[in-house]
Amino acid sequence: MVAVASVTALVVAGPVGAAAAGGKTTAVVRRTEYGIPHVLAESYRGAGVGAGYAFAEDNLCLLAYQVLALDGEKSRWFGAGGGNLESDLYHRWIRQTGVVERLLAAPEPAGPSRAAREMARGYADGYNRYLAETGVDALPESVCRGAEWVRPITELDVWRRSLQLAEMGGTEELTGLIAAAQPPGVPAVASRQKIDAFPERERGIGSNAVGLGGDGTTAGTGMLLGNPHFPWQGDRRFHQVQLTIPGQLDVTGATLPGMPMVAIGHNARVAWSHTVSTAMTITLHRLALTPGDPTRYVVDGQTRALRSDPVTVTVRQDDGTLTTVSQPVYSTPEGPVVAIPGLLPWDTTQAFQLRSANAGNLRMMDQWLGMAKARDVRQLRDVQARLLASPWVNTTAADATGTAYYGDLQTVPHVTDELRTRCEITSVDGIPVLDGSRAACGWGSDAGTPVPGLLGAQRLPTLFRRDVVSNMNDSPWLANPAAPLTGYPSIVGDAGTERSPRTRLGLEMISSGIADRGFTLAELQAMLMNNRNLTAEQGLASVLDLCRANPTLTASDGRAVDVTAACATLAGWDTRGDLEARGAVVWRAFVQRLRTSPWTIPFDPADPVHTPRGFDATRPGVSAALADAVQALGALVGTPLKDVQQYEGIGVHGCDGREGCFNVITAGLTPVTGVQHGTSFVLAVEFTRSGPRGRTLLTYGQSANPASPHHTDQTHLYAAKQWVTDRFTEREITSDPHLTVRRLR
Repeated sequence: MVAVASVTALVVAGPVGAAAAGGKTTAVVRRTEYGIPHVLAESYRGAGVGAGYAFAEDNLCLLAYQVLALDGEKSRWFGAGGGNLESDLYHRWIRQTGVVERLLAAPEPAGPSRAAREMARGYADGYNRYLAETGVDALPESVCRGAEWVRPITELDVWRRSLQLAEMGGTEELTGLIAAAQPPGVPAVASRQKIDAFPERERGIGSNAVGLGGDGTTAGTGMLLGNPHFPWQGDRRFHQVQLTIPGQLDVTGATLPGMPMVAIGHNARVAWSHTVSTAMTITLHRLALTPGDPTRYVVDGQTRALRSDPVTVTVRQDDGTLTTVSQPVYSTPEGPVVAIPGLLPWDTTQAFQLRSANAGNLRMMDQWLGMAKARDVRQLRDVQARLLASPWVNTTAADATGTAYYGDLQTVPHVTDELRTRCEITSVDGIPVLDGSRAACGWGSDAGTPVPGLLGAQRLPTLFRRDVVSNMNDSPWLANPAAPLTGYPSIVGDAGTERSPRTRLGLEMISSGIADRGFTLAELQAMLMNNRNLTAEQGLASVLDLCRANPTLTASDGRAVDVTAACATLAGWDTRGDLEARGAVVWRAFVQRLRTSPWTIPFDPADPVHTPRGFDATRPGVSAALADAVQALGALVGTPLKDVQQYEGIGVHGCDGREGCFNVITAGLTPVTGVQHGTSFVLAVEFTRSGPRGRTLLTYGQSANPASPHHTDQTHLYAAKQWVTDRFTEREITSDPHLTVRRLR
């Protein structure tokens, strides 16, 4: 790397090719191949300016729409349908409570540091600078070009967005339940009043992460594979960026829209990634209502009134006229009242209140800032233990000392197993429903937490290893099968239970790679993209025996289905989820319809990586699942995967996690549906004597704008199983022949 002094000179004097206009440079945004920005600044404010400007260049419309949502203005511009009214009622209520303003006024660690505040302020400045330079009417993306709802943003908007991201596993997912919560006999104005089941907590997304220590690699150094499975559209699209403040900060990786800091990435000595955790971040509390008044509840014999906050939303009608809709949001000091008719009813005797551990979490930016400065994984762990700001994710990391780390240090309610035994009435979708009529059934507290009500770091699972740690969205139990993690509260996750097919495949591939003299970086990359399918490897032979012996099978609706063509397609398949794979389409449709267990050898906690196994296609329900799949596919039987699994018309490889695929791509079985989520930002990095050496891939490109040259350029790379060389040092950045420079004064 170049000396710090010369880097500083680059900022002050301006790089070669920069505009000669006067004024002090705030930040330099240099873009390398595939439009990846490298922000160089002398201050946290400048780093934020560069990050906000670069993001706005690529994806201004994405964030502009989220700011509209945070304003509670979606119904005003797009009508009440599609969940807009529910979202607006919730976000206007959040604004009225002033929670973000109170948190910003709080001292550290509950409130943000000065550095984090400067980055947030700078991010808004950078976004606004791009917007002012370009003009709303000249924005490159048609979805918001000329839109009246596009406006400059403020530092407060950045923090509201931060809280929204923290609540993605909590109240942000449940706005419809909050909007539907009205006293008995009072109709809810929300358009979506019928809710059949509790929304699934982030089960639509997931991730893989593998941290290798020196004993797990050929070179004897640390190595990381980060493989989040996030949505390919919308406000959870990753954006890749490097942020450098000479002498203070140098980190590269990816972040989410509206966040100035890198969330997944590496510095010169540490690399980390996140996976969606099994830990519950929310609880439900059944309130005992006062007879004759359903807006008052009783705790330990004392009557309390529900808080009622009137909320008014402007709604655009079908004819374009505007009207207003008003409805109260009810809450207790611990959180909003929610309702699901028939499941969580608000009647004359009871109501249900939601409490979220992330309701006051503005600490994420400081946590990621601290992680970005860590010199090894133990320092990284200490940052997490102090702030407990990870909102709904585990962390897997590796460092230059050859140490790997796994930790589920995040915001988890202080609900011990003892408390659950005393107070849990039932559970809904795995979420504990506690007795709200007793104060002793509220959340407890541990000393040393940044805010009350959280489990302390000492109760949460962590593991340091010299060989390997990993997580594929199952509980912490088998982060390393040779050293199972146990003893943590059940609200964090289970232990001794069956792992998903994806976890089992991942653990098997990791074990094999380490046994074979350890991983090289190329082998770690190849492990991700080998597109193995565990259920197909174990079950294809038995299914072929079934369909060869029975060319006509009976579907669930009683119809006879000819499976001859499907059988021939499966017979020619190598069980991989590659582009030309024709059997992959049939197998996915089959697994999606398989409702009964086909395994002859059940799960054995003494052999959790290799059980269950023994696929038996003669078991009840298997033949009907195959017939149903063939019937549903129709003419798509025999179609190669690339023709039905596409993004913007580009065929992509990978397969569904339920099939037991490590490289997850979730998509409908028609080109119109397209990829929903899956392998998104991929980071493979090793620490060498000369510094980090990495490979990255942003599968959907830097920009959501279809007109951008960086909209699908990396999608083509992904389809060809190619990677981008990570440019981290000054020498690597400045030697790129595609380098462009933008100096922000």
